[in-house]
Amino acid sequence: MSFILSCESTADLSQAHFDQREIHYVPFHFSINGKQYLDDLGQSIPFDQFYAEMANGAKTDTSQVNVEEFVQYFTQFLEAGQDILHVSLSSGLSGVSNSAMVAKQQLDAKYPDRKIEVVDSLAASSGYGLLMDKLADLRDAGQSIDEVKAWAEANKLRVHHWFISTNLSYFVRLGRLSKVSGWFGTQFHIVPLLNMDATGHLTPRKKQRGKKMAEKALVDAMTEHADDGVAYSQKCYISQSAFYDDAKDVADMIEAKFTKLDGSVEINHIGTTIGSHTGPGTIALFFWGDKRTD
Repeated sequence: MSFILSCESTADLSQAHFDQREIHYVPFHFSINGKQYLDDLGQSIPFDQFYAEMANGAKTDTSQVNVEEFVQYFTQFLEAGQDILHVSLSSGLSGVSNSAMVAKQQLDAKYPDRKIEVVDSLAASSGYGLLMDKLADLRDAGQSIDEVKAWAEANKLRVHHWFISTNLSYFVRLGRLSKVSGWFGTQFHIVPLLNMDATGHLTPRKKQRGKKMAEKALVDAMTEHADDGVAYSQKCYISQSAFYDDAKDVADMIEAKFTKLDGSVEINHIGTTIGSHTGPGTIALFFWGDKRTD
């Protein structure tokens, strides 16, 4: 019997992608200038409008899926006689995985003949989405819920996440950079290169002078870490926040260098939850590679 493959909206794939791959998602919440919205993939507020308001100084905040929402969300599948493999946003960024586990424990007693499995992805944005897409491949190939969960646990740290941002104010606000570093970075056009470490935290790695050098650094990171180097033959995703033209430049560089890619580089929006913290002007690159370390 097949099972429900589930995640949260923070996997930053399009609605069409989720639908095509039969991946279900439960939305986070965000607010902009105090008005509450669901993170519903740009339906409640278009991405362009969201990032334009941020650029104009709007204040944003986010909240995770709570236990009650998970109980309600999971119940619809359990009532239909389906098991669930739910993969959560990195515990290094949110406590949502714990909320999913509490909901699982509550529902295990009520539905003893059904199974809910929860995996902490240690991933975010379209890197989380890249993991979900691979799990859908395994499900479609006939693997069981236990086999797919085991594969996810064994391989999730092979999803690489590399980020650059030309707007440092949001990283200062989150404490990723000091105010002094943020000021000097802005004045001297310093663009930080960050990645996701083995604990699922976003970590600064290098500083680049200027946007073009930072974009090249993304491609260099993929060259260094991708499975089989420039012979990489799997999928590659990019997500971006109001920065499509520059993201397309990076995608073009990758397609020129990695000629054996599985299809074109897929460019997605950084959704409103992740984007509330990165702000506009961010590009993130995701691919399969060597195991991430601290």
